[in-house]
Amino acid sequence: MRLQRLSSSPAKTPLMAETQQEQFRKGALVEVSSDDAGLRGAWFTATIIRTNARTNKAYVEYETLTADEEGSKPLKEFVDMVNVRPVAPREADPTIGVSDEVDALHNDGWWEGVVTKVAGERFMVYFRCSKEEIEFGKDDLRMHREWVRGSWVPPLQHQQGTSSVTDATENEELSESSVELKEGALVEVSSDEEGFVGAWFSAKVVKKIGNSKYLVEYQSLKTDDETELLKEEADNLHIRPTPKIHQVNNFNYLEEVDAFYNDGWWVGVISKVINHQTYLVYFKETQEELEFKKSQLRLHQDWINGKWIRPSSKLKSRSPAKK
Repeated sequence: MRLQRLSSSPAKTPLMAETQQEQFRKGALVEVSSDDAGLRGAWFTATIIRTNARTNKAYVEYETLTADEEGSKPLKEFVDMVNVRPVAPREADPTIGVSDEVDALHNDGWWEGVVTKVAGERFMVYFRCSKEEIEFGKDDLRMHREWVRGSWVPPLQHQQGTSSVTDATENEELSESSVELKEGALVEVSSDEEGFVGAWFSAKVVKKIGNSKYLVEYQSLKTDDETELLKEEADNLHIRPTPKIHQVNNFNYLEEVDAFYNDGWWVGVISKVINHQTYLVYFKETQEELEFKKSQLRLHQDWINGKWIRPSSKLKSRSPAKK
């Protein structure tokens, strides 16, 4: 393996207190995530049959997943408690706009995505994991939330206080034109390899291969023998221009950021503001918190259909009690 995985850091902080497990008693309705390839980013509704405190696992029965092809037998399985949470709350009539992060009901589960287009009550949602865009009705969407330390963040919209906007371009498309990736162009490349989902690594385009692939040379990753910079092919779904860095005075609680770690930029969310130069960042993929200096962070942006899009400010809550 050419990199250490994000989860290799010894600085991780447990995010589930033992007392919170009382919420997951027998008969409780919950949502369960999976680490299986192709299912990351999705939550499936289930009922807890029993829990085992010694192994920190739960035996659950899914509402929509079945154990047989006929669909007559509900799937039951043991799952790690770290992959279990209460059913996420929903607003009765949420206000959803472009660049909002949402969960979309698709293929029997709730999948995390970002809204890219709105036409009346129809919404186009982009999924980072599969790099697909799919159209949904409003009834099949809910605002995306994370279960962190026994609380939902952000809280329901009617619970949120006034939030300030840190950048005038927030919730706007940051570039109106796609960028042709020419030879020598600086880019970032992602990987679907387990342990590296959510990270982007700096590289340079060596040449284009056909209509949808590029040969790239990484700026910091080396070959296994450490003698030269690593070169490999990357397709259109896993390559993007280097994002413009937006200068900010400070980062805010619950703001989505990229953190520079192990030679790459990893997407996370500010979980605590220690001071204006030091922050704790929570990484959903590994359910860890790590400490970073301001110089190691940048505002998170998604490259969607040739445009840079930043997350909506609706997803942030600046409650001083949680900082």
